[in-house]
Amino acid sequence: MTFIVDLFFSFRSPYSYLALTKTREMVKTYDVFVRLRPVYPIAVRIPNFFKHASPNFAKYVFLDSARVALHDGIPFRRPRPDPIVQDMTTLEVAAEQPYIHRLTRLGAAAQIDGRSLEFVEAIAPVLWDGSTDGWNEGNHLERAASQAGFNLRNLDAAITADPGRYEDIIASNEKDHAASGHWGVPTFAFEGEPFFWPGSNSSLDLAAARQGNSKKSLTKPKTFGRDSGAHLPGSDRLLTFMAGLVVVAFDTWLNRAEKGKSILVQQLGHPVKARLRITIDLRLHNFTSFN
Repeated sequence: MTFIVDLFFSFRSPYSYLALTKTREMVKTYDVFVRLRPVYPIAVRIPNFFKHASPNFAKYVFLDSARVALHDGIPFRRPRPDPIVQDMTTLEVAAEQPYIHRLTRLGAAAQIDGRSLEFVEAIAPVLWDGSTDGWNEGNHLERAASQAGFNLRNLDAAITADPGRYEDIIASNEKDHAASGHWGVPTFAFEGEPFFWPGSNSSLDLAAARQGNSKKSLTKPKTFGRDSGAHLPGSDRLLTFMAGLVVVAFDTWLNRAEKGKSILVQQLGHPVKARLRITIDLRLHNFTSFN
């Protein structure tokens, strides 16, 4: 049974970009379909947000995201130009936002096609991996979209012909994002529960390093290396280790129960067991993000 995981994503969010690698790993590991749902960044969704936020907010986000990228080995640099037209000295956000409206509407168009994750995986690196200056010029986006099987000119033409259709999709995404119980991006929603993966999601590797090939599996064992959490404070290493034990114990119990034809496991059934494993994995990603 394939489960649906919603991913609320912003093209301006460095954490959204950095989460794509782990998202693809989740798709490979579990029998899930990630329904990426583009939303406007907080600068657009919440007018005057930066007028009330700490002046250190934006500085810290980019500082921390650079550390995460370095840890995870993900090419990373702030987009040139920024998808949001904003004076980073005064933090004033311009009234006209041509870049982010186009990007987010394109994501909505790919969402209609059912391939928004693939579209974003192709487009986001053009902005964020540091290889492209002037990503909004020339054929940079068109070439990247084409490699993922999208005709960018056709998408742009469809949006120009009926922009309201795509704005309605974005508005629906934002409504469901808020209803999920979180306001930040990236937010994953699974079985009615939100999971926010902030910049410190590099601790995913400490919580659930996986063995084996990339074959889809719901019983893939999770192992924890000797160096797992070595750079964390003592209390955080203990918490991370304990979280790891939860996963190991659960998989051990479930696998033994399955072999023993446990009545309880038979009653749970495959879909319920799958839900348990996915939820535990997401909970660990979320838990370790704050340690």
